[in-house]
Amino acid sequence: MLLPHSTMSNSSSNFLLVPIPEVPAVDCLHHRNVKIAVVGARSVGKTALIVRFLTKRFIGDYEPNTGALYTRQINIDGDQTTLQVQDTPFATQGDGDDRRSQDVIARSLHWADGFVFVFSLTDTDSWKTLRPLHQQIRKIYPSIRLPCVLMGNKADLPHARQVETIEGIQLANEIGGTYFEVSARENCNEVYDAFYQVCQEVSKLIASSNGEKRRGLLLARPKSPNMQDFGRRLKQALSSKVKSTSAI
Repeated sequence: MLLPHSTMSNSSSNFLLVPIPEVPAVDCLHHRNVKIAVVGARSVGKTALIVRFLTKRFIGDYEPNTGALYTRQINIDGDQTTLQVQDTPFATQGDGDDRRSQDVIARSLHWADGFVFVFSLTDTDSWKTLRPLHQQIRKIYPSIRLPCVLMGNKADLPHARQVETIEGIQLANEIGGTYFEVSARENCNEVYDAFYQVCQEVSKLIASSNGEKRRGLLLARPKSPNMQDFGRRLKQALSSKVKSTSAI
């Protein structure tokens, strides 16, 4: 497993009250450094999915467009690996942070070894944004197939569904990845499986390259935001939920 159960069970029950810790990436020929970029439109649940994957927990309230970079030491198929997950922002016309967000996205697309494409099953427009993102990646790496998965989030809202399963499968075939319909809110197993699959594929790709760095590995990693600030936002979210429960 990507995150051994023993590691999870030893974690504090208040794990999310502190920032998800960053650890230094070891960038050498004898240590695998798996870099995953999570891309998609805003409000599709990218951050919620990442936190679900790394902690098995769900927090519903996040500040949008954080562009956070999470780093963990993990074990993939018996190999000690540094996993870096980039939560990319998504800028639209008229956004005040459009230039900064586009810069983070561009750097992430060059930097990553694999991709998690995310859309909301309740928003057709979010599904449509993924083709242009994939086309950007193909322009950067026209002759390299990078590992990827496609995740349709918010499967717990069937009454609001706008994207059918067949459409998700067709898009996954188009980008060359596996399709998962998931719910960050209700279940972590499918989320875990999707992330683990792309991490495993990247790890195998790195192993088969005999340690040769490809173009993306030479780029500086996207800047990580203030992790203390991220921890503060999580505390506020948890605090509001506790107050709401007490009121009931």
